[in-house]
Amino acid sequence: MNSPFRNKLQRESERLEKREALLLAAVRMFNTKGFFATSLDDVAASLKVSKPLIYHYLGNKDQVLLECVTRGLEELRRAVQDARLIKGDGLGRLRIFLQKYAEIIMEDFGRCVIRTADEALSKESALRFRQLKKEIDTEMRTLIRAGIKDKSIARGDVKMIAFTLAGALNWPARWHNPNGKDSARVIAADMVDILTKGLAAR
Repeated sequence: MNSPFRNKLQRESERLEKREALLLAAVRMFNTKGFFATSLDDVAASLKVSKPLIYHYLGNKDQVLLECVTRGLEELRRAVQDARLIKGDGLGRLRIFLQKYAEIIMEDFGRCVIRTADEALSKESALRFRQLKKEIDTEMRTLIRAGIKDKSIARGDVKMIAFTLAGALNWPARWHNPNGKDSARVIAADMVDILTKGLAAR
């Protein structure tokens, strides 16, 4: 006879599913309405649940936003770590990372990273946010330096190259329409092609 009661694994799976649904609802509302214009009441109402349920699964509004941006930054960190393992020259690895970077920036949590200003977070959360962003910038500069070293990337100011690439690839987080004609993958590929043609060693 099958037990009508959920086992520990089922309960944990259900908890994670509910938590993910709440986080996704929050990040989409932050991206659409803006953090300051969104209340946890709004998020709760969108899923027809109570606000205390959000506190139970995610914490207060600052904690919810920090988790949203942390999720996006962790996706970017995994992308750069994966790119570093790819065989090939530095420019090739950088292109692979930039492609994934741009795609992530056009997704829910990556978009939240770009649309969130430090002042939206508490002092401690803002510090963590800046630290994570700095890690991504450092990793990108490492890829650029490796390309310059193996001569697949032309010599240049590494900081300026990183800022230019990130600045250009961050912008779709504000104008990309997920329901538009071109997919994030296509847009990312076109942008990376344009940006890296000027980096290739001649």
